[in-house]
Amino acid sequence: MRPLEDVRIVALEQYGAGPFGSLHLAQLGADVIKIEDPTAGGDVGRYVPPFNEGEDSLFFESFNRDKRSVSLDVRHPDGRAVLEDLVRHADAVYSNLRGDVPEKLGIRYADLKGVNPRIVCCSLSGFGMTGPRATEPGYDYVLQGLAGWMTLTGDPDGPPEKTGLSLVDYCGGFVAAISLLAGIHAARRDGVGMDCDLSLYDTAISLLTYPATWHLTAGYEPARTRRSAHPSLVPFQVFQAKDGWLVLGCAKEKFWQRLTVVLERPDLAEDARFATFADRHTHREELQLILDDVLSRQPVDHWLPRLRAAAVPCAPVNTVAEALRDPHTLARDLVLETEHPRFGIVKQVASPVRAGDSAPPRQRAPFRGEHTGEVLRDLLGYDDETVHRLITAGAFGTES
Repeated sequence: MRPLEDVRIVALEQYGAGPFGSLHLAQLGADVIKIEDPTAGGDVGRYVPPFNEGEDSLFFESFNRDKRSVSLDVRHPDGRAVLEDLVRHADAVYSNLRGDVPEKLGIRYADLKGVNPRIVCCSLSGFGMTGPRATEPGYDYVLQGLAGWMTLTGDPDGPPEKTGLSLVDYCGGFVAAISLLAGIHAARRDGVGMDCDLSLYDTAISLLTYPATWHLTAGYEPARTRRSAHPSLVPFQVFQAKDGWLVLGCAKEKFWQRLTVVLERPDLAEDARFATFADRHTHREELQLILDDVLSRQPVDHWLPRLRAAAVPCAPVNTVAEALRDPHTLARDLVLETEHPRFGIVKQVASPVRAGDSAPPRQRAPFRGEHTGEVLRDLLGYDDETVHRLITAGAFGTES
């Protein structure tokens, strides 16, 4: 058995952050039952361009493999009854909706404890269920600006920039997954469930980490650095070789000593200006000019083997295409394939979450409502007459 095969999650999730979090739980074996609102056409991620057709998109495929989809209008009285039956058979209700919506939908612990006292109600919203911004929508781009990230990203002379990937969303998904598992563990131990009130805002602020500590404690003012240089460790940034860019980092004094040997500049190791971390930080502009001059004389392929042989942390600045075909990417089984009726073979990146040695199943993302009948009959035990009555009443939307 995979680690989470005894865990069932009812997921009222959409778009990126929420589905990203539950993706990893599904990878570990959890039964993630994705509730899709038929009145809204299901998860909005199904329609994200450019690679989309009808209700299928490669965006949706990236976040929803190995899950089951149930089309259900939870605002409809009969739909609500079905939801509560699912809650009776579940460990957690997981959502990523605006902070005030869980109360409106009745999916907080206070709303569901009468149905299942052990249920864990995990809400990942933009700003959380409390605070002055609780009713505001929150998206990764918005949070990167609000949390100060854009003042730390990019060149000092350029405009504020976001990170290349939606890291607030993805980190928020990981935070939600960790919290949900902790809640389930406690509920199984104590017999009582709980709310997990998580937010992208909390996630973004918490990821300020040591620059925040420096600012709050010592008055440090975080700022962007040229060429993505580390704020305190020198050298630790991108450098331009003769034909491209490379990253090298001296996070320990021994790496700096080794670098001077690779560059055939032993005099730098003896230079008092560069003797310690603090000295190199003080004289970082002078040192950068020296390193630029040396590194620019040879191509990237000249420097990388020598740096690696000396065990100096380094890497080429790859394109996405180069990263995806890197031998280590392939050796770590980080590219997987699923079959899709519309897209054929879909290649995508695997979850980095691992536990044990067995390879997990890899199923394409579900069609909207694909597993509604299966879940109603096999899990909830509904007979054909009950299913027909619910369809007629509109519990699954007018299209069902």
